[in-house]
Amino acid sequence: MKSKFTVSSFLKAKASNEKITMLTAYDYSMAKIVDGAGIDAILVGDSLGMVVQGYESTLEVTMDDMVYHCKAVSRGTETALIVGDMPFLSYHISDEEAVRNAGRLIQEGKAHAVKLEGGVDVVDKVRAIVKAQIPVMGHIGLTPQSVNVFGGFKVQGKDKAQAMAVIEDAVALEKAGAFAIVLEGIPEKLAKLITENVSIPTIGIGAGRYCDGQVLVIHDLLGMYSGQSPKFSKGYAALNETIKTAIENYVSEVKELKFPEEKHTFTIDDKIIAELSK
Repeated sequence: MKSKFTVSSFLKAKASNEKITMLTAYDYSMAKIVDGAGIDAILVGDSLGMVVQGYESTLEVTMDDMVYHCKAVSRGTETALIVGDMPFLSYHISDEEAVRNAGRLIQEGKAHAVKLEGGVDVVDKVRAIVKAQIPVMGHIGLTPQSVNVFGGFKVQGKDKAQAMAVIEDAVALEKAGAFAIVLEGIPEKLAKLITENVSIPTIGIGAGRYCDGQVLVIHDLLGMYSGQSPKFSKGYAALNETIKTAIENYVSEVKELKFPEEKHTFTIDDKIIAELSK
């Protein structure tokens, strides 16, 4: 049986050059499947706002949403490390509020760690949360909660100034006590440079081949999300069409009286029915 993956496991994996695997999950059933397949870590991402709740971005996701989904995922997980996303405005206002909300994800949501978007601008929050004995994963590069600032979901770090800023963010998060950093939507060579120059693991999503690990949104991996998947994602299945076809077949069989069949039914003694019919 796979042993429990912890924050220490992240650091050991980087030291031994073993790639870390991470996927999102938002409910009990999917978490049980993902965990059973041997994934190292599960991210309960605020991406649920788009793929589960149907919003256009992650900005409408609340702390109550995140706690609810973390709790569901925790019930389906045995060995994977659970990382809960801190949603928009849950850590921006003050250190105290950041610690309080991070604590909710751990205490109520049963997550093992939290993830914050931002670099230099949030290191004070990271330090405060780490000081409260809560492990923090950073997230820099293309940070979805900053979509309005970026003017859309655009690759970051392509010019020298941007690249230097991303590097500074990574170094700042490491010094602040983060145990790992998600690198999203940055050039592969920049991600490689960062990975080689920080002591904590980097988890890539649209950051190329040289990160210490990779993370994907489960709906993209399974081909379940009807929206357009990003360039950096890879579909390992096409369940959207499979599920749709299954439902269409169900609808057809019910309407044509082909389901349920006798084998799907339960019996009762005819004498009882006769007595009940009197």
